[in-house]
Amino acid sequence: MSQPDPAVVARIVGELRRARRLLFITGAGISADSGLPTYRGIGGLYNDQHTEENFTIETALSGSMLEANPAITWKYLGQIESACRGARFNEAHTIIAEWQERFEVCVLTQNIDGFHRDAGSHNLIEIHGDIHDLFCTRCDYAVTVPDYSSLQIPPVCPRCQALVRPRVVLFGEALPSAAIQHLYAELNQGFDLVFSIGTTSVFPYIAGPVAQASQSGIPTVEINPGDTHVTRLVDYKLAAGAATSLRAIHTALEQA
Repeated sequence: MSQPDPAVVARIVGELRRARRLLFITGAGISADSGLPTYRGIGGLYNDQHTEENFTIETALSGSMLEANPAITWKYLGQIESACRGARFNEAHTIIAEWQERFEVCVLTQNIDGFHRDAGSHNLIEIHGDIHDLFCTRCDYAVTVPDYSSLQIPPVCPRCQALVRPRVVLFGEALPSAAIQHLYAELNQGFDLVFSIGTTSVFPYIAGPVAQASQSGIPTVEINPGDTHVTRLVDYKLAAGAATSLRAIHTALEQA
């Protein structure tokens, strides 16, 4: 794994010393050091492959498939959850949570693994939900589970016997309005520094805050080993892993 450029780290630390409000936009890459695959979309593990039923993973993990054939959608939700099982948040999640003591921090994450929440981030926008939060599609039954090991697949509501699903955004479904409103409220307050970490930024609501900051003259940082949809927009680029990069920034900030 590449190491972050010390000169770029020093410039980012200089920006941090002048900053009060920080936005962290995170994707699957921040959970790579926890042993999770870097997913494509909500799922992944599949990059450009079809399922055993010869569906694209986007079709298998769609709202329409959940309605038509919940067993197929739940089969692949189970595979995603199984990839997360036993893993926990890593140093990158921890550093972001710890910076809440020094800055006003908002985290916008695409990840459904719950690691930011587990690490202690409070002002958290889980734009795609959390795979551990389940709810009934008919009544108001809801539960948070540590994993799916004890679930009947597909699960049914213990109260009304209707289908239970995770509180995640499947392909073809709208983003949760509460999360969108939260994001708009945070963006309206403004940020002094915006980080994009471990995401290819293919979705407009993920790339948008970086583009908006760039156009407004707000410093932007990207942490990602590869180039992405926002690389050309950012002021500072660390072509390294999330934990390695944030550790270097954190250490330099403490020594500054």
